Amino acid sequence: MCKNLITKGSLSTPLLVHNRTISRAESLSKELGHSTVAPSIPDVVSKSDIIFICLGADDSVQEAIDTAIKSGNVKGKLFVDCSTIHPDTTSMISKAIETQGAAFVASPVFGAPAMADSGQLVFVLAGPKAEVEKVKPYCKGVMGRAEIDFSDQAPSKATLLKVIGNTFIVSMVDTLAEGHVVAEKSGLGVDALHTFIETMFPGPYTAYSNRLKSGDYYKRDEPLFGVDLARKDARHAQGIAEKAGTTFENVKVADRYLKGVQDHMGSKGDIAGIYGAKRLEAGLKFENLD
Repeated sequence: MCKNLITKGSLSTPLLVHNRTISRAESLSKELGHSTVAPSIPDVVSKSDIIFICLGADDSVQEAIDTAIKSGNVKGKLFVDCSTIHPDTTSMISKAIETQGAAFVASPVFGAPAMADSGQLVFVLAGPKAEVEKVKPYCKGVMGRAEIDFSDQAPSKATLLKVIGNTFIVSMVDTLAEGHVVAEKSGLGVDALHTFIETMFPGPYTAYSNRLKSGDYYKRDEPLFGVDLARKDARHAQGIAEKAGTTFENVKVADRYLKGVQDHMGSKGDIAGIYGAKRLEAGLKFENLD
């Protein structure tokens, strides 16, 4: 996202970059160019008009917003949160920011790291229309390929869609994992199944099928979609469904396999590791190529 902001965002000044691990921010800034490392959140806020946030967990986002507010420099600033968090958390932080005379736009994104790198993310934008319009020049054609616009609607609507949308991803991976296991054990073979998937479901299904078939789901040093974050999203989704008087049965099944991924790989596990957990359940090894 930072790379595309710099190369395609027509920034008049260097991009300010902050990470809780300063060495990561320094490495990123060196790689990107036209950027400066901000040593703290108050430093970012004091020197910026628009602040993009992208963190993995609700409490991390809340902590960042609390730190920004305590700096006393937020009036007139626009905060844009690209994190996947519970809609209730979005409501709390948007209210806290607006109470201090600042503006808030929720802007969670759909897309794997490779899509972020290539500027192909899908942005879901919610908040006051005037503020959303300030964010749009940095979305489609810069960091993303499309926008889902909820202007003048509650910011929580954006994260509600994001959490529900992520259930489609975990369900897709579960379906592929179960299909691959049954194909192997029934004698059809995963190559034959993958040919069917390529023919009928090009795009994400094929990409994830390749990850399963190639063993990518357990070979990475860093996960593409970490199992801890996937389980956090699953908890949010199930909580939202229960509050609405219904259930996410498919998410319950997938979360059971995600727990198996955690048990086998810890925090290094990836959402695609559902395949390994399903393999274990079926009496196979977690790793398909070892």
